[in-house]
Amino acid sequence: MRGEEKLIEWSHANNFMVGNTWFKQPNRRKWTWQQPGNGSKNQIDYILVSKRFRNALVTAKALPSADCYSDHIPVAAIFRLKLKRNKQRVSNVKLDLATLKADLEIREKYRVAVKNRFQALEGMEEVEDQWEALKNAILVSATEIIPKVEKKTKQKWMTQEILDLMDERRKAKGEPEKYEKVHETIKKKCNNAKESWLVDKCREIDIFRRFDPSRMYQNIEEIVGRKIVS
Repeated sequence: MRGEEKLIEWSHANNFMVGNTWFKQPNRRKWTWQQPGNGSKNQIDYILVSKRFRNALVTAKALPSADCYSDHIPVAAIFRLKLKRNKQRVSNVKLDLATLKADLEIREKYRVAVKNRFQALEGMEEVEDQWEALKNAILVSATEIIPKVEKKTKQKWMTQEILDLMDERRKAKGEPEKYEKVHETIKKKCNNAKESWLVDKCREIDIFRRFDPSRMYQNIEEIVGRKIVS
């Protein structure tokens, strides 16, 4: 198999394209090497581009007028890229700020941690750098010292057992059989928990219907998930 055929086969297998054969060019922009003796010109140097960035490639061609100490003609390409800034995932962890106000020990630990972190960055002259350092010291110290508010489940019928099974399912992502087994268990547990919760709510609605209509409406709103205008 010739070298060109091997290159084409490899490019197809790895999802690449040959950039300097993608555009129509005059012959003087194609050849990259002149054979000694007979002077025949050949295209044997290539720029390979991932097909993912094919639309970013503006042009690719040989530069025969370039002054370089080589018997090969350099090949150049122009790309037009639009870079995107990766968005950092914002943590949904909520801190119990009431504890910071009420607990003197936690408040003192937090104050010392912020002070130590900020003093470690002394010597900064730029105001923006100082602000970033102070902000980082406050946030990191808060995350480490202030207790976190426990997350409340969105579904009223959700149980701790189901939440634990969900954690187990997440850890089993690389094991399809175990993942599927835990998933089926979660579905059954969810159905049973939801049905049991609904039965209890309906029983309460029936009781409050006769003695406490306001509580009856509260239970109905919990079931339907919206405010009911009586």
